[in-house]
Amino acid sequence: MSEEKGSKLNHLQMALPQGLIVDSGWMEKNGFQPSLRNRYVSSGWLEQPARGVYRRPKGQMTDAPLRWQQVVLSLQLLLEYPLIVGGMTALDLHGFTHYRTPDLKTVHLYGRVKPPGWLNKLDLPQHFVVHNSDTLFAEDPIAFGLGSLAYDVRKDTARDHSKLTGGSLEELSWGQWEWPLTLSSPERAYLEFLDELPGKASFHHADMIMQGAVNFRPGRMQKLLRDCKSIKVKRLFFFFADRHRHAWRKQLDPDAFDLGSGKRMLVRGGRLDPVYHITVPGDLDAEQ
Repeated sequence: MSEEKGSKLNHLQMALPQGLIVDSGWMEKNGFQPSLRNRYVSSGWLEQPARGVYRRPKGQMTDAPLRWQQVVLSLQLLLEYPLIVGGMTALDLHGFTHYRTPDLKTVHLYGRVKPPGWLNKLDLPQHFVVHNSDTLFAEDPIAFGLGSLAYDVRKDTARDHSKLTGGSLEELSWGQWEWPLTLSSPERAYLEFLDELPGKASFHHADMIMQGAVNFRPGRMQKLLRDCKSIKVKRLFFFFADRHRHAWRKQLDPDAFDLGSGKRMLVRGGRLDPVYHITVPGDLDAEQ
């Protein structure tokens, strides 16, 4: 019996790397019944950051507090939730911080599935906001990408990057084990950010980000704009791109994309941009 218990415990230590978390569903799938989980918690082999959530206790080689990156990595690598870091959070990670405060309070995730109910019950300084990527992109690689990438956290085997189609997703190594955190490319993240205008993001911030977007890749941008379902986002993208006239802008023809018809009022009392027929704040000098 003790041999069987030892085998189970060894399996747990192999399957659940220190620093990552799993939930009851993962435990059941891997053969750890509630009675056994309770015994592991009581004996100190497991701890519970929230009800129904488990992690191995911190050791000398792990960070003491649970971090949001560990939560997202757990969703992507162990729990197989097809959710990626996107929008302003991805832009922050790519270096588009500008005048933002250094303390990250909100983590933006994108995907076509609902997050687990415990996600915002963890003791973290950040709040997770999950966006339905289906409303923004038609051919979303998230839908068939992450769960089939065959990354083995135990063996640290390489991933199949061919699944990250169109350059819309990238990986960022995080932590001492350099786990691959999947996030939107800068080009995709900017479109996700524009989707938050005008209610949850500012035009001035979008303008500042575009000012620093010297290295946007026109090939990636073209694919994303073709795939984008939002007329508002595409018009806003070209509006801001025209203002800053980066070299890559010459390789993108607005007429090649569906920008819809008619005027769109985005800002009450704003100025109408004569090219893209959207209202923008007057102090952005819409005719520049």
